[in-house]
Amino acid sequence: MARELAHFSIVRTGEDYLITIEDKDGDATEFTADFDSLDVIAEAIEEALDSDEEEALEADADEEEEEED
Repeated sequence: MARELAHFSIVRTGEDYLITIEDKDGDATEFTADFDSLDVIAEAIEEALDSDEEEALEADADEEEEEED
């Protein structure tokens, strides 16, 4: 079962980054990532948000068409 995200942070530590993810129960997990890995994560988040935004805009357009009818 997926845990609910409560907090996350990204801190530079030397040449790498420390990613801390904490759930609603207060359990935290830490990961290290280099710049390239962090860039891949950022791209994946951007793609997911762009996709969701497109779906939301399509839904809004459909609702506007229904209101006009």
